[in-house]
Amino acid sequence: MSTWFDTIQRSFADVPVDAANDNGISTTEFLEAAESLTTLFDVLGSKAFTPVKNDLVGNIKKVKDRQQAAPAESATLQSLVVNELKEKKHTATEGLVWLVRGLDFTAQALRHNLDNASKELADSFREAYGNTLKPHHSFIVKPIFSAAMSATPYRKDFYVKLGEDNAKVQSSLETEVAALQQRVAILKEFLDRKEAKW
Repeated sequence: MSTWFDTIQRSFADVPVDAANDNGISTTEFLEAAESLTTLFDVLGSKAFTPVKNDLVGNIKKVKDRQQAAPAESATLQSLVVNELKEKKHTATEGLVWLVRGLDFTAQALRHNLDNASKELADSFREAYGNTLKPHHSFIVKPIFSAAMSATPYRKDFYVKLGEDNAKVQSSLETEVAALQQRVAILKEFLDRKEAKW
């Protein structure tokens, strides 16, 4: 019995992190996993999530464009940022900052929902939005994202959409969210450093 997790190109659990090299995160695999995760917003099933998904996809593209322009300097996300900033450019770096915020939002929403079995998805997504994206959004963007939070399906319907085998879905989601959280934490720490500022 297949689940949504069987359909994705890459899981965050399969994104290499080079612990010996400042936790360097492999750019290609990370972008594949991020693209895979954006399909989760299709599972949520509301047009209201289109701006959320488009935001992620747009930021993935900014990072990917830089990787394609300078592949030798972009093996890890960290090296991509450092090398782009050396050229006095920051399109991909800014894209990565927003991508990490969007992934952090998604990870926090899913983690909150996994850990609180009685909570509806809308509550989890609203709380995560307040902690992650909302402080950075303009008054024009906030209502668009708030509409998405209100359009979240009921918890029971969402988990069934991920797959009929609930135990398998819960286990796969736990693995995915933990891996996503770990990589987001590494990137947030890196992006807070002086070397990642422009």
